[in-house]
Amino acid sequence: MDYYKVLGVSKSATDTEIKKAYRKLALEYHPDRNKSREAEAKFKEINKAYEVLSDPKKKQTYDSIGHQAFEQGAYTGGGGGPFGSASGGRYGPFTYTYSTGGGGPGFDFGGFSDPFEIFEQFFGGASPFGQRQQPRPAYSLNIDFMEAVKGSAKKVTIDGKSQTIKIPPGVDSGSRIRFGDYDVIVDVSPHQKFRREGSDVITDEEISFSQAALGGQIEVETVEGIVKLRIPSGTQPDTVIRLSGKGVTRLRGGGHGDHYVRIKVVVPKGLTNKQKEILRELEESGKKKGWF
Repeated sequence: MDYYKVLGVSKSATDTEIKKAYRKLALEYHPDRNKSREAEAKFKEINKAYEVLSDPKKKQTYDSIGHQAFEQGAYTGGGGGPFGSASGGRYGPFTYTYSTGGGGPGFDFGGFSDPFEIFEQFFGGASPFGQRQQPRPAYSLNIDFMEAVKGSAKKVTIDGKSQTIKIPPGVDSGSRIRFGDYDVIVDVSPHQKFRREGSDVITDEEISFSQAALGGQIEVETVEGIVKLRIPSGTQPDTVIRLSGKGVTRLRGGGHGDHYVRIKVVVPKGLTNKQKEILRELEESGKKKGWF
């Protein structure tokens, strides 16, 4: 079994990409939502793959040895747990059951030590169940990229009541907001221009061949507004320039992340004969002086 293929990610996938892939597949194949015969087995595979790839030590072992290192007893369901009886419940879109002792009916959570751990891994942070308390109802809320960056107030209807949820600036997909008796799990839509890595933002900016060679100044759109960026002479394609403090508000620790600008040099098309001749002269001059 290839755990990377199970989650549909590459070996170079980041922790965030692995978590997002797991979140999507867990929702798709959870037996409470997917009634196909293959759903339960697929759900087990997804959880097994995520438990290994989300743990740096286990992931390192897997990359070196393969899934065989985790086959002996690490991922068996059934059997005993610490609770002493069969039980179950619902958490947001999930349902869960577990059993202990006596071989009663139960569900294999694919390697998580108990049914509570899957939610702790899924949503991040401390277990929402505390000391094995009943779970708080949870709801998923989709917001735009800039709403996540700047914060917003969203009107929702819960149990027939219209309420307003305040979204703090800096939340990201998977962020959890406690709202009264409920928990809200945030899902952030992607942005056409901005790419986000934690509190940092990445964009691609195109410049002309002459701007790369001679240098100059361009305007860059950031989540904090338009910023003027100086392009050094001789800038090479795919050069990355950092704009300090122009990223997303940090939820913890205060301050902002950075904005990284990746430079894309546009090679001109449809040159006139005169322009081509100038470039040839430049190339010949560069060869003599060791530029190229």
